[in-house]
Amino acid sequence: MSIRIDGRGLWVDGRPRTLLCASLFYFRLPREQWRARLAQVKASGYTCVDVYLPWNFHELAPGDWSFEGRRDVAAFLDLAHEQGLYVIARPGPYICSEWDGGALPAWLGLDEELRVRQNEPRYLEQVAAWYDRALPLLAERQYPAGGSVVMVQLENELDFFDCADRTGYLTALRDMALAHGITVPLIACSGQGDLAGATGDVPGIVPACNFYPDDDSPDIEPEVRHYTDLLAKRDTPLLVTETNRRHRTLRRLLASGAKLIAPYLQASGWNFGLTPSAGNWGRPGNFMSHGYDFGGYVSSTGVERPEFREAQLLAKLLDTFGDRLALATPSSQPPDLDCDFATSSTTAALDLDGGGRLLAVPNLGTRKGTAVVNGVPVAVAPDSCALMALDVPLTPWGLDTVLTLASADLVAAADGTLVFASEVPVTVVVGDETAVVPAPGRTTIAGATVVVLPPADAVRVREVGADGAVGLAGVVPEPVLAEDAGVSEVRRRVDAAPERDAGTHQVPPALEALGVYRGRGAYRTVTDLTGVDELLLTGAADIADLTVAGRAHPTITGFGAARTLDVRDVTGDADIEAVVEIWGHANFDDSRLPALRLGALRGPGRLWKVRETADVSALWTVEGHWAGDPVPLRTLGGWSSTRVGVPVTYGRTLRTATDAALQVQGIVEPLRVSVDGGEPRTLHAEDPWLLLPPGTHTVALTLPHHPSGPGLRARLLTLDAVPRWSCAVQDDALLTGFAGERGLAEVVRLPLALKPGEEAWLDFELPDDTGRLIRLDASQVRITGWAAGECLGRVWAGERPDFSGGNPDVLWIPPGWPGPVTLLARGMEGRGEPEIRTLTLEPATRE
Repeated sequence: MSIRIDGRGLWVDGRPRTLLCASLFYFRLPREQWRARLAQVKASGYTCVDVYLPWNFHELAPGDWSFEGRRDVAAFLDLAHEQGLYVIARPGPYICSEWDGGALPAWLGLDEELRVRQNEPRYLEQVAAWYDRALPLLAERQYPAGGSVVMVQLENELDFFDCADRTGYLTALRDMALAHGITVPLIACSGQGDLAGATGDVPGIVPACNFYPDDDSPDIEPEVRHYTDLLAKRDTPLLVTETNRRHRTLRRLLASGAKLIAPYLQASGWNFGLTPSAGNWGRPGNFMSHGYDFGGYVSSTGVERPEFREAQLLAKLLDTFGDRLALATPSSQPPDLDCDFATSSTTAALDLDGGGRLLAVPNLGTRKGTAVVNGVPVAVAPDSCALMALDVPLTPWGLDTVLTLASADLVAAADGTLVFASEVPVTVVVGDETAVVPAPGRTTIAGATVVVLPPADAVRVREVGADGAVGLAGVVPEPVLAEDAGVSEVRRRVDAAPERDAGTHQVPPALEALGVYRGRGAYRTVTDLTGVDELLLTGAADIADLTVAGRAHPTITGFGAARTLDVRDVTGDADIEAVVEIWGHANFDDSRLPALRLGALRGPGRLWKVRETADVSALWTVEGHWAGDPVPLRTLGGWSSTRVGVPVTYGRTLRTATDAALQVQGIVEPLRVSVDGGEPRTLHAEDPWLLLPPGTHTVALTLPHHPSGPGLRARLLTLDAVPRWSCAVQDDALLTGFAGERGLAEVVRLPLALKPGEEAWLDFELPDDTGRLIRLDASQVRITGWAAGECLGRVWAGERPDFSGGNPDVLWIPPGWPGPVTLLARGMEGRGEPEIRTLTLEPATRE
């Protein structure tokens, strides 16, 4: 086999390799930039890219497949091959990646019997249809036959998910891959170190690990070394398929035995369209921004950051040591090391093939320090991790002696010349002779010419001559930035976007049931609110704007948690409108909120009139601890006991003639609730509601005894459902199509004031096609933008939920995308009036 993985390492064409791999995602970039972004990875010294293939990026609706334009993954893989980059392909079916639904199509949630990420026939039938289209593209581009695909990853971090039959599920995926002619190694990555949980221990699937440590932790090495040793017993090297982006940390992984180092998202991107996810990184939920950027060495808009140079330095060290480093093994007896700065709790060193060692010396502080290595004091730069050579034979580089110690990275060597990169003086011991060389500096020691270059120059080394001359590549000039451009006038369209009628329904259906997988819908009804003080909304997601009797309520982003609305000022028949927008489906399975479950649907949920409210905090029976028979009655949470933390169960019979909702107030730790002896479910502080059908019910709440807690209260709401909803929808294709039209418009000057619930379609021209960031000074406004037939994304000014990812406050117009730009602005209720004050176009190359 051209690609082989065994206990010694990773082999390509019979040669051992240490691979540096950067995530680069075609679906998060304009097609026009694919070649340039791949060239950036190549220029960084990385030799490989990993790329997800998102199922729902290619299957737009059931049976509607697209592999054209920005979806032409085959063309992207071919470009990677042209650039000389290896590829690790990750076709899922689940990818996470903070992408809409983790790439699982939204309509899967409509089948109540289908269970995602399980060894379940309905789900696997859908997966097979995806694999039937994706895997042949990969098989045709495997290394070395027709491309550069060197590994294929099945699934993604399955050890985070409650899969009932991991072995059966992974076996099914493996068999599909083999049936489609995949011959390169199949891998599966663990997200939290559970190798069996990630791979099912299926033969033919190589385990890999994802590590996301605190970069400043002193304990990275012992954790990573644990998995290196564990995998060695399986005759497998440590493959790190995801990790942090900081090269100080990556060097520590290398010194702990990693053969593949793939920092996640070194090359950032952009979530065009309505494709970000709703995630679990907030309190507990959040929205992923359209800018997808975790601080990697290339920004979303293509700007190279300082870590880009660090990548080049590490790559040069790997090239210099070559096979000797690729076959290195962790030292069982590291050298003596003493540091006067914060460093690792465990010394990490590698025994090089053919003799010698590399010692990692992390300086986790912000000041230059001194390390004593085998009794020799050496300078160590702040915030660094030098890989120091010890007892390395210099024969391959034309010297019949040994490099006893070098306190900096060896980035080039040939014909008796050794080139080091360092910001501080370098201690070099050749044989028994010692020299301390300044940075920059040059000396001769024991017949060796030693050159020390600052890192900025060291990354430009292209050749080393026999006379000790070091040739440097030219300096790339800094780009000239365009000036900021203000937009003072916009054209406001007269017409609003059309809606597609979706019928009238007794119960408001999910958007997916109406054929909307990305987009929004309007749900309208008229109901009598006489005598109603409060409405209860349950299950609404992602973004719900409710207007009752002409009054806009604050935007609801509760991820399906129940919310009450005060309607005491409304009486008689009232028009109700709920405009519900999908931000993105959950990319992670989080049980705390309904809409954060993997596969959860989007829509308005149910709206209820609250007819009565009763306090039901008293008269609960107590079972557990030493409670006897007959059972005592206490208030909810009122049992007194010394058994702190031990579960106790409170029970009560509740009778209601209509639908009802039980709210448990004051929850700190999650508690378990069962109704009529049924399957228990969990109530959380984030969603402390339990819906009950009409009838008499025995409710049992089980919680750890917590006498220091705030105490629990319970109230029972009797409900009447609000029925008969007329529905109209706008999916992403409809909205994008309307954005590209040009109709009647009037010129308006900024600032532009809106009313809560009011929308405005705005157009403006671009000053040039150099690429711009749109930045707004606005309040209580949500903005969606389009240009060149693509949705640029959304920004949210004013009160908003948690965001994560990149910068949530800008939209990116890539270079070459022509104007005009179209914005859809919607005013929201909240603190302050909705208003767009200024709109600025910044150069996209500004970091």
